[in-house]
Amino acid sequence: MTHPPVVEWTEDGQVRTARWRSENGARPPRRIAVADDRTRADEAYRLACEGTALLWRGDFHNARQLLTALARRVDRRPRRTPPADVTQAFHVHRAAQNQRARILGMLLIPLDADLAVRLPRAPDVREACARAYGPQDAPPASAPGDTASTAFLVSLRELLGVIGADEWRRTGVEIPALGGDRIHPHYGVFSPARGEYVDLVGEAPLPDGDLAFDIGTGTGVLAAVLARRGVRRIVATDQDPRALACARENTARLGVADRVEVVEADLFPPGRAPLIVCNPPWVPAKPTSPVERAVYDPGNRMLHGFLSGLADHLTPGGEGWLILSDLAEHLGLRSRAELLDAFAKGGLTVLGRLDIAPRHPRARDTSDPLHVARAAEVTSLWRLGVAAG
Repeated sequence: MTHPPVVEWTEDGQVRTARWRSENGARPPRRIAVADDRTRADEAYRLACEGTALLWRGDFHNARQLLTALARRVDRRPRRTPPADVTQAFHVHRAAQNQRARILGMLLIPLDADLAVRLPRAPDVREACARAYGPQDAPPASAPGDTASTAFLVSLRELLGVIGADEWRRTGVEIPALGGDRIHPHYGVFSPARGEYVDLVGEAPLPDGDLAFDIGTGTGVLAAVLARRGVRRIVATDQDPRALACARENTARLGVADRVEVVEADLFPPGRAPLIVCNPPWVPAKPTSPVERAVYDPGNRMLHGFLSGLADHLTPGGEGWLILSDLAEHLGLRSRAELLDAFAKGGLTVLGRLDIAPRHPRARDTSDPLHVARAAEVTSLWRLGVAAG
């Protein structure tokens, strides 16, 4: 087991240490100051901007209020006029998002070795943290209230994300293509809350054959849709342990585990299939958290890997379904010509295409700096076959 890095601070005249937890890969803070209910938002904001993290020792609800106050101060900072060039606007927007996340991530919450938060009015987060983080290796907790019992430090922003994700895991996301049944996403696994791409897989005409591969299955939603549509056997692949566990749990819950085999693989499993489905990350950019890996993929690694290997894994007359948004094209990050060229280099031909417009609110939000690109976005299911010759 790889141990998280250790951070150090001084409290009550003594040097304290704890392990640092960050799912988005944020570096441990170099400086940590203790804060509580007496800490003013302006002072907290100044320290956070200067790179000093704030270890909260006060009321948990007050910590949430302070985080909201910090967010207001970040959001009202003067912003320059967005660049006219949409690609540059995207990079400026991402940089602003990262800066905002860095500042808001400076408010820290202590966790005991059993992943409990020993603060007034704190919720019981032990089960949510255990599901998100998995087994922990840390010294046993001391008596409640003893600051020496702190085993981990985590940003309040991340902890709230863990709590919210656990709620989604319990309640699930309704999927119309599954007749209203629900998919239950795990922490760090992309949720199919935006369901256009799922609807496309639920509507596209199935090729002949009893076997399908679902490449990069995530929650297992597309494998489940294919099983419900009558495909007798689906091999669903992923590399992320969280996704593999999530897909297995969802297919079992939906009663299709006897038809869906979830396996760890980088893209394709061994063999060939008459139908191979892939919904790769749509935007060639660097992800900043585990869940962003389902949206951002530097250099289109997964897209090009799928297209370059598809012909070698299709049976004669088979189809590869590539589900892909054209948002990257509208952002100037990938051209349609580049995509078609990747088809040709992979020895593929286009058999047909199904398109669907976005239904998510951001497509209609004119205040979004990327509104023009989002409003023009179309998600497509490309039906690909092996080119003759």
